Amino acid sequence: MSVGAPRGLASSGQKPIAEILHPLSAAEEPLSVSVTVNVEGDKEAGLTNGTPVETSSPASTSSLFNRLQLDDDLEADVRDPYTESTETRDLFVTVDDPKKHVSTMETYITYRVSTKTTRVEFDLPEYCVRRRYQDFDWLRIKLEDSQPTHLIPPLPEKFVMKGVVDRFSEEFVETRMKALDKFLKRVADHPVLSFNPHLNAFLTAKDLNKRQGLALLTKVGESVKHVAGGYKLRARPAEFCAMGEYLDTFNQKLGTIDRIAQRILKEQSEYLTELREYGTVYSSWVGSEEELRRPLEGVAGCVTTCCGALEDLGENMSQDFLPVLREYVLYIESMKNVLRKRDQSQAEYEGRLEAAILRKQEDRTPMPLEVEKCQDKVECFNADLKADWERWQSNKRQDFKQLLTGMADKNINNYEKCQASWESLITLLQDKQTEDKMSETN
Repeated sequence: MSVGAPRGLASSGQKPIAEILHPLSAAEEPLSVSVTVNVEGDKEAGLTNGTPVETSSPASTSSLFNRLQLDDDLEADVRDPYTESTETRDLFVTVDDPKKHVSTMETYITYRVSTKTTRVEFDLPEYCVRRRYQDFDWLRIKLEDSQPTHLIPPLPEKFVMKGVVDRFSEEFVETRMKALDKFLKRVADHPVLSFNPHLNAFLTAKDLNKRQGLALLTKVGESVKHVAGGYKLRARPAEFCAMGEYLDTFNQKLGTIDRIAQRILKEQSEYLTELREYGTVYSSWVGSEEELRRPLEGVAGCVTTCCGALEDLGENMSQDFLPVLREYVLYIESMKNVLRKRDQSQAEYEGRLEAAILRKQEDRTPMPLEVEKCQDKVECFNADLKADWERWQSNKRQDFKQLLTGMADKNINNYEKCQASWESLITLLQDKQTEDKMSETN
């Protein structure tokens, strides 16, 4: 392999690092600025998802952000490269059945993790184990350590504010269970993470020994944690800069929506309290106004219906809408973490390449093997990050389309219930008026 700038650098229009540092004399063999890898014969090297490397300039941040479109045509055109039909998938996982455990030392919740698979890596076709939150946290840490070039799906926050949220309440446990189920499904559907031995152990072991781990795989990520010591990244390629800027913009949008949604929930809760008291007034009025019994009971019934509809709307926002926003805020942090690791890997490569070129100028020593290894690491980061980015974007479009469609349906259902209730009251009042006229005539 000839040593030069990684594809991510070359495609951004930057000069190769070797050329920037020192132009070699004509008598010396120049460093190649391209990397050619033979994959299945003479096919052109591409990303892990089979997409050739882009050489055009990356899209702007605004155009990337505009990719959050919800029309069906876009969803049909932009396919998740790893999406598989139910017939071709071979690993199915489910998290359900939360149970509370009380001991003298602690109180905690466990969840049932069910697995069905046809993969040869598993000894049995079905497994059923119980796991608590810290087991899911262990799995994520192991995946992050052993697969440092990949985006690891986030877990829901571990800590909650005491006195504000009861972590053993049915609502909180249900919301956390859904988040854990989504986390595990995303890992199981990933073309690389789903084959990680740590996931296998998590899904199959009755007694998960978190102390043992899998030392060999864990060591893969150790070098990434400590790279770039003393090196400074010269310039992040433009396509990865666009990713970082998009994440900042997306994070700001989600934060604003979350703050406003929290205020709406608070105001709805206060309004619901007032509305219930409002309905009680009409109910108590009935005892002193027999002639107005039916209209007053009708109004009280309408207010009760509106209270129930508003309560359902608030539950949907707190249990379905807000958790998705928080998940993607955590996803953004995970993606930024992978970007930082990629930058560290590039900085290490640049530093080692600079040192190697200086040595070559002095004593004409061959290019060290460690420089090629660093270049391969950057190539791996670039390819894996691009593939995971496209997968994340596809999942995001699907999630937000479902989220916003569900929110619209819930609001429509809320107003339809209220409208139907008040319309029935008008019919009741008209009937009462007709009865009164008939009684006066008689």
